[in-house]
Amino acid sequence: MAFSQSVRKSQVPVKCNLCENETIKWKCEDCGLLLCTNCRDTKHLKIKNAQNHKIVDIKQVGVHSEEVDFTNIRCKDHSGQSCCLFCNNCDSLVCPICIAKIHKKHDLIEISEAFNTKIESLKKGQSKIQTNRTKLATNKLFLEQCKSHENEKYTKVIQKIQNHGKSLKKAVDKYIEELKNEVSENRKAITHSIDIDLDVILRSMKETEDRNNDTEDLIKASDMAKFFREVSRIEKSIEILVPKTQSSYNSIPKFVPGEITQAIVGVLQSDDTPVELTVTLNIISEYQTELSAVLDIIPCPDKSIWINCGLDRKLMKVKPEGNNLKTISTFNLGVYGMAVLPSNDILLSLRKPRLQQLSVTTGKLTDTVYDVAPLCSSDVHITSGNKVVVGGLNSKKRGRVAVFVMNKNGDHETVYEHDKHNQSIFNYPNSITSTSNGNIHVVDCEPGSDRGRVVVLGQGGDVINTYTGHTEINKNIPFKPIRIVTTPRDNVIVVDLETDVFHILNNVGELLTHFNAKDNAIILPFTLGFTSTGQLYIGCTRYGSSTAKEAKIYQVTLSGC
Repeated sequence: MAFSQSVRKSQVPVKCNLCENETIKWKCEDCGLLLCTNCRDTKHLKIKNAQNHKIVDIKQVGVHSEEVDFTNIRCKDHSGQSCCLFCNNCDSLVCPICIAKIHKKHDLIEISEAFNTKIESLKKGQSKIQTNRTKLATNKLFLEQCKSHENEKYTKVIQKIQNHGKSLKKAVDKYIEELKNEVSENRKAITHSIDIDLDVILRSMKETEDRNNDTEDLIKASDMAKFFREVSRIEKSIEILVPKTQSSYNSIPKFVPGEITQAIVGVLQSDDTPVELTVTLNIISEYQTELSAVLDIIPCPDKSIWINCGLDRKLMKVKPEGNNLKTISTFNLGVYGMAVLPSNDILLSLRKPRLQQLSVTTGKLTDTVYDVAPLCSSDVHITSGNKVVVGGLNSKKRGRVAVFVMNKNGDHETVYEHDKHNQSIFNYPNSITSTSNGNIHVVDCEPGSDRGRVVVLGQGGDVINTYTGHTEINKNIPFKPIRIVTTPRDNVIVVDLETDVFHILNNVGELLTHFNAKDNAIILPFTLGFTSTGQLYIGCTRYGSSTAKEAKIYQVTLSGC
């Protein structure tokens, strides 16, 4: 199984090799010993020739595999002088003369320490670049699909006009040609609009690639003088904003045939039908757990994953290692919903009025300001604007049900409870997500029910759409949504529990396309979570009659949505 017995509860802490203290600060590269500060200054010195050993900060172990020479960096201001320290205040290398004249009271550190700090800064910047490259590639694919869709549609519309034109008398031929010309002009304008954004994306991708190459070259630089001459400029230029493109584009009007009179030969009408997406799923990795089901999943920037199984009352943080998942920590909690705070702590719904906060550093559980009393929380979501959205319901059946939007102080900014006819909106808010236009998408499906729906809420407090499933897919098997997530392209994926189908909606809840996970041999998908680079984790459940504890997790790429 993926979780070994030795790490089932928590990761075994690393201790000082001389005193068993768990506060490790140093490593002796000659002895290979891990040391606390006290043993570094006392016991280690009793080792023969220990005064000549090289002891490094544990954080720097493995950072640089090759020695870097900092001893012969010439001062740019004083000829004949070598730089000996780095000034944090001035962000520059300094020699003894520099220190005496200008930097005497400044924050001075070792050049090697400054070098390592700058390297870490560059790596973080490079990580941002990689994320932006993924977003740019996603936007580029969307624009190309829009362009291809419009070209195909153009061909179909023109053909339809031509076929209809053949049935008309010569008197209407001129009007037919006018219609064709109008469609062509529409296509030209629409293609031009898409091409403008596509050109912006391509130029931004090239700029991103150039910045990445410059950063990579500097990281690998062996000339330290050149490094410190260039590093400030590179640091300032790392932040590249992903250009905004239009969320939608005008579409070629559709042709509606009329009788053979000039008035109704045919007219062009706007066609707001969403562009049909082509979705492709490729499995990268497959992991087996020792859980009954993976009911919630949140990927973290450090490549670890939070997973929850309310059936087993287990919340776990794991990290993929090869084909297995290494357990980092385990908490015995009955979690109903979770989200990551800006601090990286975890916000938890434990079916209580007040949400709890789990510290990722101490493992302690504390109360938060987010409270839906007298209701109990059913799920929690954090928007891109750091608003906290909480589903609340009465512990008694048929009681009050609402969705609350709160600010950082816990104030209830918006409460969604009744529609414009004063009818209750929800039965059971099971899963929540949001899109960049401010809309909130709620899976409304009561446990034990055979069907549900997705309710789309606008910022004004109104219900702007309700999605109840696909006419063919759910013709014989009712739509039972269970989890919902927003894609990097700002669409929404809904997992249909009974059919293993992903329903992909746009940001107003209209169906764009659907995808059956069974086509990739993924059975019983339950929950989804996107990484910062756009990859997707799929957590699966088990059949209701099963008692097995071997739920699977898949890491996949899902392109086109």
